[in-house]
Amino acid sequence: MTQDTPITEDIPFIQEARVWQGEGWTARVINNDDDDGWAVAMFKDGEAEAALVGPWTMGRDKKNPKPLDNNAFLTLVKTAHEFVRRHEQQLHASLHQSLDLNSPQGRLTVRFDIVPDDEHPYALLSAYDEMGECLAEKRVQASFKFNRSSAQVWVEGGF
Repeated sequence: MTQDTPITEDIPFIQEARVWQGEGWTARVINNDDDDGWAVAMFKDGEAEAALVGPWTMGRDKKNPKPLDNNAFLTLVKTAHEFVRRHEQQLHASLHQSLDLNSPQGRLTVRFDIVPDDEHPYALLSAYDEMGECLAEKRVQASFKFNRSSAQVWVEGGF
């Protein structure tokens, strides 16, 4: 079975010294390209690229990797899951920003939401009053420099 083979109920999970599956993940012990040791790559089911690659412990013979086991695998799953979650949070934070401003209309929240697109990325600049009602929305370039002063200029200019 290759790493691209989908896992179904008919195919039992692999739980071997260098490959361990379960919990929606596959751990593979691989040669560490950065040094003479070993690494473990964590693949989320259905993904072709590893979500996380980290160093792996040498076995007692100081030549071969330590075999995977259930406890080590569960720790790796937890680590990989947290790594993916933090990455998703960072991506969300980079794509969605907001500022609170004082204006003649009262306290406003100005949002800058990037819409990623391989060919034509753009962003939406929007203003909301204290009740959460959208007062204005404008499509801008994804490269728009969103900061307090640019948001203030947009609000003071009548959106």
